[in-house]
Amino acid sequence: MKNRDISNTLIEALGIEIISLDKNKVILTMPVDQRTKQPAGFLHGGASVALAETAASIGALLHVDSETTSVFGMEINANHIRSKRDGNVTATATPIHTGKTTMVWDIQITDEEHQLICISRCTIGIVPKRKSE
Repeated sequence: MKNRDISNTLIEALGIEIISLDKNKVILTMPVDQRTKQPAGFLHGGASVALAETAASIGALLHVDSETTSVFGMEINANHIRSKRDGNVTATATPIHTGKTTMVWDIQITDEEHQLICISRCTIGIVPKRKSE
């Protein structure tokens, strides 16, 4: 992915950075700061879910021809295991299933000490682009 691909997107707004891109493992980081905290000062669960779906979606894109195919999150769940007040979190996404019309990704979000913050599973839909897209 190029910087222009993420300009003016949620990825940029949340400060998500790409650490590693491989079709079998995507690693992203996100700061725990004013952009990603809930009012009580902890990492917002929605920010964790956004990070997880971003990692899964990027991973899915690495499996398809993006000129002819689009990928979309269809379902995501998350279990928030531990809270976090500051620093960074890292999402590691690995595919569980890579089919022709759907993919399922496991995403683990950890802190700097490799403690589990959130675990998520995301189903991605794979859709052919229409000629006008």
